[in-house]
This record gives sequence, structure tokens and C-alpha cells, in this order.
Amino acid sequence: EVPSSGSGIIVGQNDTELLVVTNNHVIEGATTLAVTFIDESSVEAAVKGTDSASDLAVIAVPLEDISADTKSQIKAATLGDSDSLKMGQGVIAIGNALGLGQSVTVGHVSALNREVTVDGVTKTVIQTDAAINPGNSGGALVDDEGKLIGINTLITSYSGNYSGVGFAIPVNYAVNLAQQIIAGETPTHAQLGVSLSTVNDQAAASYGLAAESGAYVAAVSQGSGAEAAGLQEGDIITALDGESVEGASDLMLAVRGKNPGDTVKLTVNRNGQEQEISVTLGDDAAS
Repeated sequence: EVPSSGSGIIVGQNDTELLVVTNNHVIEGATTLAVTFIDESSVEAAVKGTDSASDLAVIAVPLEDISADTKSQIKAATLGDSDSLKMGQGVIAIGNALGLGQSVTVGHVSALNREVTVDGVTKTVIQTDAAINPGNSGGALVDDEGKLIGINTLITSYSGNYSGVGFAIPVNYAVNLAQQIIAGETPTHAQLGVSLSTVNDQAAASYGLAAESGAYVAAVSQGSGAEAAGLQEGDIITALDGESVEGASDLMLAVRGKNPGDTVKLTVNRNGQEQEISVTLGDDAAS
């Protein structure tokens, strides 16, 4: 056995268990799990459920195994709103950096809706320059009020250590999936059923597009909610439920924050004419 460590975030409890969210890659393949609290007490834990596509996992710690003193020092994270983040705002990363224990680093939101591909799966994440190192995975990214806005998950680095480019899963998306896991469900991810590219002013000028920003529909999947609603190749989606869509990443993240079966209202520019189209979201269960 090879020991490894990561970080986690307390998100709540039920009648018998304390529930902790972390990254799937932190606990994947583990034969035993233990959670070490701020007072350095350690309690064995079990996997509640995982979702490899989003790199999320929930682990459960029996309440009866946690001492009264430890219980008095711990509480669930206060949730923030990752949809309201602004580039440049201050953030704090908290975790078990390099296995050293409780570490806090300070930085900024470097970019929003950044697309990164890991093992063939594209994720839409928050980019930050707060120092994130091995051991930080699964830990909290919080705003200046201490509210959870992301789950630190990976870095881009030639050395394997901090290089100023770290990524976190937006909390709105993560909590939706964690709730499915806690409920004993197999996590599914909402899908619109289209292939997208980003529209900007350069693309609009080059291709004679009718809008200068939004998500361009390059293809519509057969049997999808998008097809049933009448979306067409060449449509430009400029808003979802009244919220502006600046590009493909915007739309992807907004859809991932929904549940399969939800109906969303899209504002669509079709050949210069704007219209509203309601789409019932599908899921990725088949894939």
C-alpha cells in the first residue's frame, strides 16, 4: 500500500454520519480512509459515493466515532455563489498542502469558465493564482467572507508543484452533484444536446454572424431535448433563463448547474431575429 493525502470539506451531516466532499482522485483506489480534523484527531471513514466525470466524491465519517471535543470545533462550510464571481476578486485556498496539514494561501480569481481537459473529459473551472500544491486537492476555495466558492482540484505545472495556475470546481455545480451522491443516486449531468463554439466580434465579422457574442450551435444531437425544441445549426444562444451567455463555456457551465429534466428558456438569435426557445434538458446516463 502507498499512503497518500488530500483535503476535504465538511458539507453537512445526517443522523449518523458527518459528510465530507473531496476529489475522486484523492480517494480512488483507497483500501482504507481516515479523516484528520483540525485538532489532529483521526477517524476512519467510508466512501459514500463518487463521480469520476466531475472528479468529486463524498465520504462519510461515523458521528459516534468523533469525540465531543472534536465536534465542538468543526462545522459545515458556508456556501457561496460561484455564479457571482468576478475576475480579480480575492480568494483563499485552504488544505493539506504537501501533506503539511492546515495551510492557507491567498490569491485572486484569475479567470472564470476556463475549460481544461483531463483524461479526455472537459471541465469548466475557476482559475486562481492562490498557491495550490499536491495535497490541496479536494480542499476549499473561499471568498473574502469565508464562503465556499470552489473545490480545488488540479494545477498546471511543469514541475508538479505550484506555478501560479490552479483550478477549482465551481461550488454551484459541485454541490448539485454532491447532493445526488448523498441521496444515494448515481450522478447524472444535464445536457442540452448540442455542439458549441464561442462567438466573439472577430468571429462574427469573419463569418458574417448575426450576433457578436454568445454560443454558436455547430450541431444538434438526434433525439436530444435541443432537437425536440427546434434548435438549429447556426443558431446563436445569447442567454439562458435571462442570464447573458457570452460564449460556449458560459452556456456549458449554466447547463451543468441544472438537473436532467429541468426546462430552460434560451434566447436565440436566428438569422438576425431573436426568439425564446424552451428546452428540456437530457442527461448523460447513457454515456
